[in-house]
Amino acid sequence: MGYMEEMRELVGHRPLILPGAVAVVVDQERRILLQQRLEPARRWGLPGGLMELGESLEETARRETFEETGLTLGELHLIGLSSGPQNYVKASNGDEFYSVTASYYTTAFSGELKVNLDESTDARFIDPRELPERMVGSHRKVIKTFLEQIFPDY
Repeated sequence: MGYMEEMRELVGHRPLILPGAVAVVVDQERRILLQQRLEPARRWGLPGGLMELGESLEETARRETFEETGLTLGELHLIGLSSGPQNYVKASNGDEFYSVTASYYTTAFSGELKVNLDESTDARFIDPRELPERMVGSHRKVIKTFLEQIFPDY
């Protein structure tokens, strides 16, 4: 049983503050890696997830990306941090939380892209000018901030 499962056994569905990280992985064609997540409701989003005990935020981004896509990330660059009431989530199972999310980007990665069917139905690099309509809202904001900072010509 993982840390989150143990915490949920103790507090039930009550709100928690949960740290996590997402990664904007950019290929040579300036496309961004997205995955179509099973939760929430088949929305597209960035690879990422919640921090485990003893992990740094960078390690979280690396681990989650590898688990979800099979890709190993190189050097990470901080895009920013997100927290506050706009980061409140009520999951379909009734769990409530406020996320504190670090977002990173990288153009350095290796491995073969694979879909983890336990978490996603699809994963692919997508031109940021053609983002899917059904996206995790906070991930769309991360991509917008990333593009404004790094590729303002997009």
